[in-house]
Amino acid sequence: MKNSDTVSTQSYEVASFFGGVGGIDLGFEQTKKFSTVYINEFDKNAQETISVNFPDVRLDRRDIHEVKAEEVPNTDLIVGGFPCQAFSIAGYRKGFEDERGDLFFELLRIIKFHKPRAIFIENVKNMVTHDHGNTFKVIREALTLNGYYIKWKVMNSKNYGDIPQNRERIYIVGFLSKNAFDKFKFPEEIELKKTLKDVIDFDTLEEEKYYYRKGVQPFYDKLAEDVSSQESVYQWRRQYVRENKNGVVPTLTANMGTGGHNVPIILTKNGIRKLTPRETFNVQGFPKDFKLPNISNGQLYKQAGNSVVVPLIKRIANRIANALEFDIVEGKSTLDNKDVLIYVNKKSRYEGESYFIAEIKALKRILEAKDENLPVLCFVDEVLRGTNTVERIAASTQVLREFQRRNILCFAATHDIELTFLLENEFENYHFQEQIQDGEVLFDYRLYKGRSNSRNAIRLLELLGYETDIVEGANEMVIRIDEIRIENEA
Repeated sequence: MKNSDTVSTQSYEVASFFGGVGGIDLGFEQTKKFSTVYINEFDKNAQETISVNFPDVRLDRRDIHEVKAEEVPNTDLIVGGFPCQAFSIAGYRKGFEDERGDLFFELLRIIKFHKPRAIFIENVKNMVTHDHGNTFKVIREALTLNGYYIKWKVMNSKNYGDIPQNRERIYIVGFLSKNAFDKFKFPEEIELKKTLKDVIDFDTLEEEKYYYRKGVQPFYDKLAEDVSSQESVYQWRRQYVRENKNGVVPTLTANMGTGGHNVPIILTKNGIRKLTPRETFNVQGFPKDFKLPNISNGQLYKQAGNSVVVPLIKRIANRIANALEFDIVEGKSTLDNKDVLIYVNKKSRYEGESYFIAEIKALKRILEAKDENLPVLCFVDEVLRGTNTVERIAASTQVLREFQRRNILCFAATHDIELTFLLENEFENYHFQEQIQDGEVLFDYRLYKGRSNSRNAIRLLELLGYETDIVEGANEMVIRIDEIRIENEA
C-alpha cells in the first residue's frame, strides 16, 4: 500500500506570493517534486533572506497590486500565505476592514487569470471564525466559484509537524480536478518526538545582548523568581511571567521584532535569556543550513514569527503531489451568477471541504415572475441526478433555503424517506404531512408558518406527473430541482 507521505513520480512548478522568507517554497521543494520558479515579496528585508536562499528563483520585488497577471509565469501551483495580521489575535482580527485584508483578492486575481492545477493557502486559525465566519465564507466561495474543489483544515505544528511549537494555522488546498480533490487527504497526527533541546541550545554561551541580568532589566528579580526550569519556555507579560509547561514553545509572532520582551525566554546553564534569531527559525523547522542575512535581529525575529512550520508544509506538499497524479481537469469557467449551489461539508469547526455543484437556472425565472408571492413547488427527489446522496442533500437544502431567504412560499415534495428525515432536521418552520399517490409516499414541507392549501400541491403532482417545471394558468409556479444544470455535464 502506498504511503500517502511519500512523493509522486512527477515534477511541478510553483509560483509563490507573499513569499516571506520562502518557508512554503522550502517545504514544497523538500519533497523533490516541486520547484519554485517565481516568488513575489514586497518587504525589503524578507527579499534579502529570499535572495541568499533561493538565488536561482525569479524574485519579483513589487507590491502585488502592481503585478499584472500576465507577467506571472504559468505554473502548476500557486501558493501564498497572504499577510495574516488582519485576521490574527495579534492583529485584532480586523479582517477585510484592514487594508491588508484585500490582499486575498489580489491573489485571487492571479489565480483567476492562470487557473493553476492546484492552489495552496496558509493563514492564521482565527481567519475561520473572524466576523462570525463571514470572512472565511467569502474566501471559500470565491475559490469555489472559480472552479476549485477545496479542502481546509486547522492543524497544530506540534501534532502534525513534529515541531515543539504550539502553532495552529489553517491550510487550504484546492484542485481544478474533482478526481485529484477526492484523492487528497490532509496528513494525520503524528507523535511529537522532537524536544526543546532539539531546537534550542541550552549550553552554549551566546552574546551578552540575549541575556537578562540583575540591575539591567527592572523586572529581572521577577524573572529570576519564576524562570526555574529548562523543561519550560517562558514569556514576560508586562507584570508577570507566563510559563508554558507543556514542553513546547508558545506561538512565535511577528511582534517579536518590535521588542525583546516579546521573544520567548528560557533558562540556560549561563543564565536567563531570550531565544536567538537562529533558534526561532529552528522552532519553525528550518534546516540548519538555511542562511540568515546580515540584517537586524528585530527583522529576523519578525521574519521567523511571520513564517510557516516547514516540516508540516512538506507533509501537505507530498499529499498534493500524490493527488495530482490523478489530475483530470474538466475545464471549468469562472461563475459570476450568485444563484448557484455550493457544496459545503464542515467536518468540524476547523475542517471542511467545498465546491461548486450547479447553477440554478430556473430560479431566475421564478424571481422574474410578476408576482413573487406565488408559492413554489419543489420536487426534491432525484435532485441532481447522478450525484451522491451527500451532494443531493446539500443541493436540496440550499435551494430550499434560497427560497426561504427570498421569502417565497415553498412546498417541497419527495418520496425519498432518507431525504425526508434529513430535511426534517434542517428546517424548523415547516408543516409536515404524508400524502399517498399511486402507491408512493409524498412528503409536503411547508417552509413557512401559517396555513396554506396543500391540496394545490398534491393536485399539481397529479396533473404534472413530473413532466414540466411551470404550469400555465395554475396558482403555483413549479420548479423541478432535478433539471438544474450540472456544470461538468454541460
